[in-house]
This record gives sequence, structure tokens and C-alpha cells, in this order.
Amino acid sequence: MRLAAFALTAKAYELAKTFQRSLDNPMTVYVSAKVAPPTVAAETGAGIKTFAKLEEAVAETFTAYDGLVFIMAAGIVVRTIAPLLQDKLQDPAVVVFDERGQHGISLLSGHIGGANVLTQQLCQAVGASPVITTATDVNQCQAPDALAAKLCLRPWPKVRIRTLNSAVLEGQEVCWRIDKTLPHSVFYKRQLEQAGQTAELCVTSQCLQFCAEEKDRTWAVILSEPNLPALPELPQNVLCLTPRRLIAGVGCRRGTPAALVMGALDMACRMIGRDRSFIDALASTVVKRHEAGILFAADSLARPVHFYDHAQLQAMIARYQLEESDFVKENIGIGNVCEAAAYCCVGEAGGRLALRKTKFEKVTVALVWEK
Repeated sequence: MRLAAFALTAKAYELAKTFQRSLDNPMTVYVSAKVAPPTVAAETGAGIKTFAKLEEAVAETFTAYDGLVFIMAAGIVVRTIAPLLQDKLQDPAVVVFDERGQHGISLLSGHIGGANVLTQQLCQAVGASPVITTATDVNQCQAPDALAAKLCLRPWPKVRIRTLNSAVLEGQEVCWRIDKTLPHSVFYKRQLEQAGQTAELCVTSQCLQFCAEEKDRTWAVILSEPNLPALPELPQNVLCLTPRRLIAGVGCRRGTPAALVMGALDMACRMIGRDRSFIDALASTVVKRHEAGILFAADSLARPVHFYDHAQLQAMIARYQLEESDFVKENIGIGNVCEAAAYCCVGEAGGRLALRKTKFEKVTVALVWEK
């Protein structure tokens, strides 16, 4: 999860830097030029940036980051982000803190965007009180869309999220069905059962077939996107969920053995609680299009590998405001390979960073979930 924090005062700036130091996730701190200390120029290489107008800075970064943390009055935040909002499946997580770090408010995209979890993490880091207002959390209920976010599943249709959450609040149990032909159906079943859910594996043709006594229940069904029914054919009490693609952006030194590339992919996936079989595609720069280690890894995984030119990578660096390495840029002509390539691969759908660019032996890997 890539994060940005916004500060309007000196106290807020210090709190933002505390967040930056406390989290494993990469965070860029944006501080108003009016209050930025003289030392801020020396800190720009450490993820510190200044802005002249908050509205302009937020407009430029709203879709570039997975989560935005504002250290200021909630009213300012609401007025600033209101023109930028799309929907709960696309908007970033938005969290608001007071400048003394006493309270953290999960303001937007609490479940799917991860704002509730982010709020709790930030509050724990500074000893603040989390303010979570989503009804299912307040009533200590397990929301299906929160589970979907944890499992990296895409809910459809969006309107059914409210239907199922309302049912949960009324005390109804959500029953889960999983298409057993999905590559990781057993993983989903195990994760759901660990979360206290009832889940069963079904053949594809039975996933959306319900007998008389089942039609009154509330259902969440995990299946592949090609098997989604037409909306008019979907019962009113059913929410469908489809697996998101996981893209591995890869960079490596010239002549890196395939074993090191595969090992790096293994370790990167383990860091996000998955294994390399979850990878749907590999991505890199055209400079590496003949790199045997990357080609062998893609072949071994039976996954496609996509190579992008400098213009395409630079467009993603600008769109997502990615950090660039002067050393890499000097050597191959572009300052960010693995993250930029992964974002190129997800395309206009956009992506959410699962693992920032991480260095292994002679290999760098970044993992991005397609939105």
C-alpha cells in the first residue's frame, strides 16, 4: 500500500514524519511550503515534498496513492476531496488525524480501500484513539466486502455490497460458495473458515444454483470473471467476487540466473502471504527482453511476461509519482523498473501496491494487485 500524508502545520508535519518512520508501507509526506522548515530541502530525497496549495496537491495525487492521510480538520479534508470522489471500488483510503495525534478517523473506503485497517495501524503507532464508523465494524460483524479486501477479491455488483452488509447487521449469516475450478479455491475456503465463515466448494455450474431452502439465505460466491452472470439473472441476495490479478514487476542484473529470479519471486510472494502460483503475469523493461532468467521464470510459471519501453514506464512514474533511482537511470535510462512495469501491466484499471520494490540477490521485485 503506497501512502501519502498531508500536513498544513509544523506540528502536523512532525506527526506525519512519525507515521513515515513507523510504517512498513512507503509513505510520502507533503507539507505546506508556508510552514516547511529550512531543513526540508535536504529531506526531499527521504520522501518529503512541499506544496503551495492543498487542493492542487491532492488533485495531483488522489489516484496516485492507495491511501491518503490528512493531518488537519476533517472539514478541510471533506471539501478538498469531494470533487475527486468516484466510487468505493476505486477511491483510495482516506484517514484524518488531528495535529496532536489524539484521534484518527477512517473517513473513506473503510473496507475495500483499507482505511479502517490503516487507521488502526496509524493509531497504534502513536497511541491515538481510532474512530471507525462503518456499521458492521461498530457492531463487531464480519463484513463480506472487508473479507473481499483481505482476500484481494473484486466485488460485483457494487449495489449488492450494501445488501449483504445490511443482512449481516440484521443477524443473518452469509454463506460462501467457491468455484472449485479456480486455481486457489482451497486457499479461499481455508481463509474464510479461519474468519469464522461457512464456505463450500462447488463445480462451476452449481455456484449460482440454489434449491428452495437456500434461496432465502444470503450468499457470497467466488468465481472467475468469465463465469459472472448477466445482472438481471443474478438473485437479489447474491454478491459475486472475482480474483484480482497479481502482477510481478521484475528487474535484475544482466545475466542473473533463473534460480535467483525464481527465488526472489518466491520470497516476494511470501511477504504478502501468498506463493508464486498467485502471480498472473510478469512485467519488466524492454532492456531486459532477452534476459534468460526472467524468460525462464515466466516459462516455468506458465505466465506471460510483458516488456515496456521507456516512454510507457515514464508515464507510470509520473502517474503514480514513483521514486526513481539515479543509479538505475544512469545504467538503463529509466529510474524505476519493477513498480512502473507492474503498473503498466494493470493498465487503465489501475493497481494497488502489495509489495514495494524490494531488493533480493541481483533481483528487484514489486507486486501490484489489479483494482
